[in-house]
Amino acid sequence: MAARRAFRFSAMAEGSNVGPETLDELHQEVRRLAAAYPQLPLAPLLGDLVEIQDLSFRFLEHGHVRPGQARELYLLSAITSGMLAKASHDLGDPRSAMTQARTAYVCADNADHHAMRAWVRGLQSLIAYWDGRHQEASKYAALGISQVAGVTGTSAVWLSCLQARAGAALGDVAAVRESLAEAERARDAASPDDLDEFGGIMTFPVPRQLYYAADATAWLPDGPEAQQQAEAAVTAYRQAEPEEWAFGDQAGAHTDLALARIHAGSLDGVDEAMRPVLDLSAGQRINGIVASVRQVHTALRDPRWLTAPEARTTREEIEAFTAAPVAALPR
Repeated sequence: MAARRAFRFSAMAEGSNVGPETLDELHQEVRRLAAAYPQLPLAPLLGDLVEIQDLSFRFLEHGHVRPGQARELYLLSAITSGMLAKASHDLGDPRSAMTQARTAYVCADNADHHAMRAWVRGLQSLIAYWDGRHQEASKYAALGISQVAGVTGTSAVWLSCLQARAGAALGDVAAVRESLAEAERARDAASPDDLDEFGGIMTFPVPRQLYYAADATAWLPDGPEAQQQAEAAVTAYRQAEPEEWAFGDQAGAHTDLALARIHAGSLDGVDEAMRPVLDLSAGQRINGIVASVRQVHTALRDPRWLTAPEARTTREEIEAFTAAPVAALPR
């Protein structure tokens, strides 16, 4: 708390001019929050995100900034607004999420940052997908893909994976295959850019790519392929480097594995796949995880499983889990 107070004082003490110390501190804070976002519950991050966005906006609105500083501030504002869009999405508020995402895009545009524009389109695709607006999710992914010419970082991989997932939800099997193949080509061509250097939510590592592939193939009728993809994603997160680990995407990989096993006609291994998800604390029960868990509940309501004791037990646990999402916690 003392460090936060000191940072705010030093930022204000430099007056209307944005000094190098303040700009460097803002940059370090955004980097810290980007790295922490996929790994920590939302509650300890939300206040800092709001404060950093507010400071960045104040400097842009009232400060005396040179053109190079303005571009940097707009980029930092874009990233922070993007994280707050993800936070609203995680809290189950897609309307606020899209508002923050549009602000992030305006900031990316003012920074004239090509990769950041594409990244925000990916974020909009993600928000629309989990809100059940799959056609819109596909549209945003396509908009992002149209902007990745010359982008070397992993956001290009993310956009192709988003397109694959939206295509799967729409039942376009050919689009899924082509988009996943394009994601592989983008991975082979990728080299880290300045967004990847922020780490965390701003980069798209291999385990996350495998999870998206599992998410896409979970919609397809080929059960064995879905299981293979989900098992690969679960293994990748089990073996991931610390900086590549993300509790939300790991949970998604586990629910995909449970779904694949159910759709293949067996309850064997379903509880094993779901256990790490159902053991998550209430503070980690973000919107995407809750939605994925509900998909498992729906699958277990198939007439084949209605009287199966293990299916009944899992359904009851899922109902208890989804009754206390992070959005229900006091903030």
